[in-house]
Amino acid sequence: MTTIYGIKNCDTMKKAFRWLDERNIEYTFHDYRKDGLDRELLTRWIEQLGWEAIVNKRGTTWRKLTPETQAAMSDQTAVEVLLEQPAIIKRPLLDHNQSLTLGFKEADYNAIFKQ
Repeated sequence: MTTIYGIKNCDTMKKAFRWLDERNIEYTFHDYRKDGLDRELLTRWIEQLGWEAIVNKRGTTWRKLTPETQAAMSDQTAVEVLLEQPAIIKRPLLDHNQSLTLGFKEADYNAIFKQ
C-alpha cells in the first residue's frame, strides 16, 4: 500500500503525483490540511525519521514559530507543533509498505518502485 502525504498545490507534490501517475502506480493521497493528522501517525513518523528530518526549517511556517518554540523542539514537542501546523512538514512524505521517504527525487522513487 502506498500513501503520499502533503498539500495538493505544492510544486514538489505535483512532481511526485506526475511521476506516480505516469507509471500507473496506485496510491492514496492524504492532504495534511484537509484530512488532518493524528498523534499516533506523527509519533510513528518521528520514531522512524526524527523530527529534524520531518520539519521543514526553510519554510515560512518554521520561521513564524517563536524562537523559544524553535529552541525547545524535541520529539515530544514536535508532535504538538505538527498537529497544530501541518504545513511545517516536509513534502511529499511517501509511505510505501510502511517505509517512509521524504521529498521527491526521481532516483529514490525508481529504487522504491523498482523502475
